[in-house]
Amino acid sequence: MKIVTAAQMQALDRRAITEGHIPSLTLMAHAGASVVAAMEQTFGSLAGKTVAVLCGKGHNGGDGFVVARLLKRKRARVQVLLMTRPADLAGDAKTMHRRFVSAGGASAIHACPSSVKLQKLLGNSDLLVDALLGTGLSAPITGPYRTAIDCINGADRPVTAVDLPSGIHADTGAVLGTAVLATLTVTFALPKLGLYVGPGIDHAGTIHIADIGIPASYAEAVDSRISLITGDETHRLLPARLPSGHKGTYGHVGLIAGSVGKTGAAALAARAALRVGAGLVTVATPASVNDTLEAKLLEAMTVPMPETTARTLARSGLDLLLTFANARSAVAIGPGLTTHPETVELIQALITRLEKPCVLDADALNALAGRPALLAECKTPLILTPHPGEMARLEEQATPESVNADRIGTARRFAQQRGVILVLKGARTVVAHPNGQVAICPTGNPGMATAGTGDALTGVIVGLLAQGLNVWGAARAGTYFHGLAGDLAAASLGPAGMTAGDLIEQIPHALTQTLSPLAG
Repeated sequence: MKIVTAAQMQALDRRAITEGHIPSLTLMAHAGASVVAAMEQTFGSLAGKTVAVLCGKGHNGGDGFVVARLLKRKRARVQVLLMTRPADLAGDAKTMHRRFVSAGGASAIHACPSSVKLQKLLGNSDLLVDALLGTGLSAPITGPYRTAIDCINGADRPVTAVDLPSGIHADTGAVLGTAVLATLTVTFALPKLGLYVGPGIDHAGTIHIADIGIPASYAEAVDSRISLITGDETHRLLPARLPSGHKGTYGHVGLIAGSVGKTGAAALAARAALRVGAGLVTVATPASVNDTLEAKLLEAMTVPMPETTARTLARSGLDLLLTFANARSAVAIGPGLTTHPETVELIQALITRLEKPCVLDADALNALAGRPALLAECKTPLILTPHPGEMARLEEQATPESVNADRIGTARRFAQQRGVILVLKGARTVVAHPNGQVAICPTGNPGMATAGTGDALTGVIVGLLAQGLNVWGAARAGTYFHGLAGDLAAASLGPAGMTAGDLIEQIPHALTQTLSPLAG
């Protein structure tokens, strides 16, 4: 599903109206109806609940009047807080205001309310609807609108944002002075970029993408190279589990991982690869820690390899590791390897001679710090999975802060320059292709900010590679299912105490989960 800027969405709306002959009032009516439907799905029956709808004077406010009218039909107690005089409304917003009044809503409208009145009405409400400002906002918010947003955030009530939380820049996710902290954002036709980058991530809450009747062919024709990874897309990528299948049918994963004190990283990656459906998993690890790792793994195999005196993989094991890796369906290198100088030298020599699809993570990425040009010598398709700190070490003159300030640009630039699939981990993980395409993952939660979840992601992606997915498909699907497994774990346990192991146990459930439309 394509992600759009404000200008692209405005062009899509115009095309639907001019070429598709869909009246703008019809689109607005569909938008308002989709907001109410999403509210019911999220908050349950609306009957008897007091709902405050805050409306601006523009198109977003018109959507708000549709929402208010339909809420009355649902027998909710509606209060409309209009941030302008009714006489100042124009166009579709004026029409929808008139329809709300005709439906008996005149007494529910409070025009130009004071801050005291805002606080009182919001405090007495069960639910709030933010229909103040839409995608056209480009300057910092001041005056009554700023007051209204501050009152919304201070009311401590569930907030549904119409199309975009007011105060969030539609393209950058930046906060323009102040911004609504939404519980639920119902965005129309296609997702807006600002919901998935920058502070917009923290302000959007749960994102629901609503079909408002714009033809699918028009949406597909939008010239956007940024997409949202969806559940339907990723489920279609999964290989069929044939009745005649056996463990050899679903691939053999090779993991090159672990060192003294860090066998847990190797074990987590191996377990994740098995949980995502790989038929066989074997871990190559330093000889002296092989028994420790073997004790942690029941279903995966291990192979002891030559080691340094520091009990890390030794340069002398290069030929053995090449034979090991090239005999597997796909390979992952990095979890728990350390940055011992000899191990770094080994990794640098190894990756240029691999013949099978490969995931590079953790210390395999650190081994490339200062030497990313080695990637050009690789003969096999590569997926790199850095977090912002590792990304900064791969990019000259970058810092974790500069990486996070331009996650899409950083990932796209590196993927294009180095010819790799780049999975930039973090809130709303970014997956970039060498051809310039970028996909954003909508799954995942703060509970995944814990040790070992990156190792689990490595296992999931290499497990899908071993089952025959190409690198672009495995990176997108792996990222999506990894995040969804984390969401399932957080839903069961809460985000504060969940571990990487909890996430791994949820991977099979993620593979069979039908994605709720509220998650995109």
